[in-house]
Amino acid sequence: MLSTFSIFLSFIFSILAFYEVAVKSSFCTVTLTPWINTDLFICHWGFFFDTIASVMLIVVCSVSCLVHWYSIAYMDGDPHQGRFMGYLSLFTGFMLILVTADNFIVMFLGWEGIGLASFLLISFWYTRIRAGQAALKAMIVNRVGDLGLVLAICAIFLTFKSVDYVIVFGLLPTVVNQTFTFLGFDFDRFTIISFLLFWGAVGKSAQIGLHIWLPDAMEGPTPVSALIHAATLVTAGVFLIIRCSLIFEQSLPILFFITIIGALTAFFASSVGLVQNDLKRVIAYSTCSQLGYMVFACGLSHYSVALFHLANHALFKALLFLSAGCVIHGLSDEQDLRKMGGLIRFFPISYVMILTGSLALTGIPFLTGFYSKDAILEVALSRYSMIGNFAYFLGSSAAFFTSFYSWRLLFLTFIVPTSSYKYYIKNCHEAGITMLIPLFVLCFGSVFAGFIFKDAFIGLGTPFFENSIFVLFCPIILEAEFLNTFLKNLPLNFTLLGFILSFFSVYAGSLKLKKVAYTLKVSENWRKIYTFLSKKWHFDQIVNRYLINKLMLFGYSVAFQNLDKTNIEKFGPLGFSVLTNKIAQKTSKIHTGFIYHNLFLIIFGFTLVSFLSFNIYVINDIFISSTFNLLALSYLVFFFIS
Repeated sequence: MLSTFSIFLSFIFSILAFYEVAVKSSFCTVTLTPWINTDLFICHWGFFFDTIASVMLIVVCSVSCLVHWYSIAYMDGDPHQGRFMGYLSLFTGFMLILVTADNFIVMFLGWEGIGLASFLLISFWYTRIRAGQAALKAMIVNRVGDLGLVLAICAIFLTFKSVDYVIVFGLLPTVVNQTFTFLGFDFDRFTIISFLLFWGAVGKSAQIGLHIWLPDAMEGPTPVSALIHAATLVTAGVFLIIRCSLIFEQSLPILFFITIIGALTAFFASSVGLVQNDLKRVIAYSTCSQLGYMVFACGLSHYSVALFHLANHALFKALLFLSAGCVIHGLSDEQDLRKMGGLIRFFPISYVMILTGSLALTGIPFLTGFYSKDAILEVALSRYSMIGNFAYFLGSSAAFFTSFYSWRLLFLTFIVPTSSYKYYIKNCHEAGITMLIPLFVLCFGSVFAGFIFKDAFIGLGTPFFENSIFVLFCPIILEAEFLNTFLKNLPLNFTLLGFILSFFSVYAGSLKLKKVAYTLKVSENWRKIYTFLSKKWHFDQIVNRYLINKLMLFGYSVAFQNLDKTNIEKFGPLGFSVLTNKIAQKTSKIHTGFIYHNLFLIIFGFTLVSFLSFNIYVINDIFISSTFNLLALSYLVFFFIS
């Protein structure tokens, strides 16, 4: 209750901040205390509240508050529930630092913090081997992306001699057309900085290439999946692109590259989601696909539309995950779609919630997803360019795939005859009121939020974002309103087509069309396509064979065998300790135990130290010894005489 109440207070404060900043257009900067203060580098603990930050505060705090409330009942009975709630609060706290930071260093602290919290949450059930492996995979893949962000921050400091947003963005006109030497080649400064920033965003937002950690993140508890995939971790990369819109707008090649990567991610993830059999993995690939929409909207310079879809997506994706959690929780933790079916009798409320979330996700008119996803596709088509048509085609195809796997999930879980175990059916039950209250709130947002906030976010001439977002060329939202009617309705037609195909292929048994569906499923071409998609386009095999195995072999044969065992251990602490032991063993043989031998060593050692301690200096080419050296020499003579 303490964790939930604290997040609820944060949500109340975020509403006040949203009213002051976004509604009243009063941006605010809060500087707490200096952090790093050197001659060349100054960094403060500072927080900046503009429209982007206020919107993200509402999204993060609202979803996190509902997830905390949901977790009270979902994790009830777990012996480590307190630790789980602490991790959730830590996750939310670092995300708030990320979205409100006023410089890149504080932002990077939140960026790394949510990576740490995601590792702790994914591996929360640490006794499960797969949970530990998934957490390590997420951490390592995110480190690859974080390398790009670190290099971007270094490049920004070398260019502007500061990491504060206001200073960096204010000095942008002074470095236009300047070059930056990177890897021995001269690049435009904005091109290399934009590329490195996007590199960091690719890792965190799971774009194609560094997306491989996202499906495995499902090994954590369901509230973790809802928080990671709806409002926090995966949206951090999109937020970074939107925050740095002034930098990205200075490099058109990088914007083209962002559009291509985003469109490919939307198409790829939605196609893989077609054949997934895990309830949470289907929704996870849906998240990856929707992130692709947001990214290619940023690549088309429509950052406000991307942020609008980010906020809308957080609502219906959290609804889908938490509703799926109710089914999993009530069905003895079963997640396989092939072991479900006929659950509408036992989970009527969860069925309505998943139906509402799926309708919003697929872009059915007048629901939340329709207002943002269709807007992204329309602005892509209204570019009248090859890159815009490319993004529109892949985005429309992704809409078809999204509709197919969303209805497939619904049919396999609730509609078709049950394939579950008798024990599961006998003990299954709908969730309690504590878990259902967040679902009702999210359901309301999934239905009405898009209609309520559409004009504020992407309305013509809206002053909502003020100077938070910079676009080099005038946006073409107006042009998107007057597109050809057939092209405007094409994504909706694809959505309806996906529903029809899913109905006939999944629910065909009840319509006596099972023979036709079976013939299609056992055909050789479909088997090849199914294998290709179920192998996730063979990305995991390619990464394991040509990257992971090569690196492991290099690490063992070169780094470990040659460097560690041969050189570092030989000339390092281990070799030095072995050499010291050998010298000590040989030296110990000098001690014979006779008193005159010991006396000889004492006098000899004293004499040797005396000679080494005091230098003999030369005056007028004549050697003159100090008095102490003469005394030591007399001792030595006396020793030999005696």
